[in-house]
Amino acid sequence: MHDSGDLSLWLARAGLDNAGELDLLTGFAERCNGLGLRLTRAMTIMDTLHPTWEGRAYRWRKDGTAPQSVIEYASSDSGAEAESWRRSVFYSMLQDGSEEFVARFDRDDIMRFPLLQELKEEGHTGYLAFIHRFAPEGTLGEMDCFYSSWTTDAPGGFPPEALAMLRRLVPLLGLAAKAGMLTSIVGTVAEVYLGRDAGRRMLAGQIARGVTERIQAVLWFSDLRGFTTITDTAPPEQIIPLLNDYAEAVIASVHEHGGDVLKLIGDGILAVFGAGGPQAASAAALRAEAALRRRQAEVDARRRVAGLPVTEVNLGLHVGEVFYGNIGCDERLDFTVVGPAVNEASRVVALCRSADRNVLMSAEFVAATPAHERRRIVSVGRYALRGVRRPQELFTLEAEEARADG
Repeated sequence: MHDSGDLSLWLARAGLDNAGELDLLTGFAERCNGLGLRLTRAMTIMDTLHPTWEGRAYRWRKDGTAPQSVIEYASSDSGAEAESWRRSVFYSMLQDGSEEFVARFDRDDIMRFPLLQELKEEGHTGYLAFIHRFAPEGTLGEMDCFYSSWTTDAPGGFPPEALAMLRRLVPLLGLAAKAGMLTSIVGTVAEVYLGRDAGRRMLAGQIARGVTERIQAVLWFSDLRGFTTITDTAPPEQIIPLLNDYAEAVIASVHEHGGDVLKLIGDGILAVFGAGGPQAASAAALRAEAALRRRQAEVDARRRVAGLPVTEVNLGLHVGEVFYGNIGCDERLDFTVVGPAVNEASRVVALCRSADRNVLMSAEFVAATPAHERRRIVSVGRYALRGVRRPQELFTLEAEEARADG
């Protein structure tokens, strides 16, 4: 067995370089084999903090035949996944509080673990598993330990010197993997709670109070028609699922067409489109509106089948100059847009009910819209916007006009 000092340095460098978890596992396993360990399979697992996934598993095989190298898994509390988890070595270790499990397939009782039986039948000779637990102050969400498993085809399983080397090196692998996972979690949380562009800017270092820039942007302000009535009449347990269903339709449509969602305010959503200048941004917002209507129809149909209340998304579109950046105090900052144009966008959407339209656009938005898109835009008259001195001409899409007249 060769000296492992170079591998320790490689792990430290890889952790500092924020190497991906699969690259870490692959590089580590191949270097271990270069030191004479005879690894045939390896897997690492770590829970994470994510709105969809409970965690990720990474698999390596010496022969390169791993059917799926990266596995994102949801909760294992029920179903077939839960049953498989309860029959695993890791579950057994968690139940008895152990941190290491070693099995030699030629002498140890492995009947209670289906995976080990399969490995033995495939010609592997030994199995090793670790659970490296984090201190309470080092946990984040469900990320409270680093799981790893290792398989060999060495005669008689892992020899003592191989076990000693893995006991010494795997904690360093776990530390490097944790560093990468924490970076991923910070990025996920920043984008989920701040928005994609705002999250990227924050991670790039734009977190000082008052750091803002003046931008010209299309402003999207949407809310749900009759939401107050729904909250007064529907059972309380139905309100959050309703908000989630329609918010998902709005956010997916905005993101699909290059917009950034900045705020969720009750049933309201504020988003911006700015890429490519006002014309490109206006066209993108209109494509997002069309995508939203398709998604809303699907949501409505699904909820009606389930006997749940449905509603309609009202949308106000405006374009103007805004300040985009950090506002607040040192203890609590918000990355958002502010300015008269934001207020006008909120006033426009508030008039959807009075105008009996589910989309209204300001004259400034229409002026910025490409000529071929303006052909399907019609005026709905002049309206007084709260806080704006003169009545403003508002517009809607021709399809909306035809539907209303019909």
